Amino acid sequence: MGTVRGARTVVTGAGGGIGAALARRFAAEGARVVVNDLDADKARAVAEEIGAVAVPGDASHVVPAARAALGGAVDIYCANAGVAPVGGPEAAEELWAEAWDVNVMAHVRAARELLPDWLERGSGRFVATVSAAGLLTMVGSAPYSVSKHAALAFAEWLSATYRHRGVSVHAICPQGVRTDMLRATGATGDLVLVPTAIEPEQVADALFDGIAQERFLILPHPEVAEYYAARAGDTDRWLAGMNHLQRKLEEATPTPPSRQGRTP
Repeated sequence: MGTVRGARTVVTGAGGGIGAALARRFAAEGARVVVNDLDADKARAVAEEIGAVAVPGDASHVVPAARAALGGAVDIYCANAGVAPVGGPEAAEELWAEAWDVNVMAHVRAARELLPDWLERGSGRFVATVSAAGLLTMVGSAPYSVSKHAALAFAEWLSATYRHRGVSVHAICPQGVRTDMLRATGATGDLVLVPTAIEPEQVADALFDGIAQERFLILPHPEVAEYYAARAGDTDRWLAGMNHLQRKLEEATPTPPSRQGRTP
């Protein structure tokens, strides 16, 4: 793929799961890859495996170090790191703040760093790992659902604002993917996501198909398009269906677990 071969690429949250699959695929397609993760050992292990460079640390502040590792510029940025705390309004303030910081503001901070150079040279590619929760919602996790809606909104805004100036934007919106984050969702994941869960490599395949076609919305689970249309076409009916899932979850877990998942 001409748009990827040789491209200087950053993938955050790439120590495992979707991020590692994306990093492997970009490297296999000939990109020069920076592997970012909070877990330095995992970042280095993936980087060594694929012949990339590890730049461990907080995804919100990786761009300057990534530029240095890549020789001065970034062509493709994959904002993949994310957290998925459970609960609703009662969830601790710090969990809401972390979800907003990692799932939304890390994207904003990266774009703030990247856009001046991309706009000057008329090219750049921003990939946001959002989740189907950003198009729909996720029972059992208000912080995740709310922040993923915001991540999608920011990606949409980037595309609407800068598309004509050479900036390509993609929003990846899978349902369940077999990762540590899915395993951390407990009964919610078992009920809603596990039955149709796919492998991280299938997410990477869907992204590359979308890049080839310059599509904004990347749906590794094609049925999400139907759910999204149903949500818009008959919102009350869709909400009733989601409430039915909520009641099934409550029957399965009378006392919801208080745990959270973070992309490895």
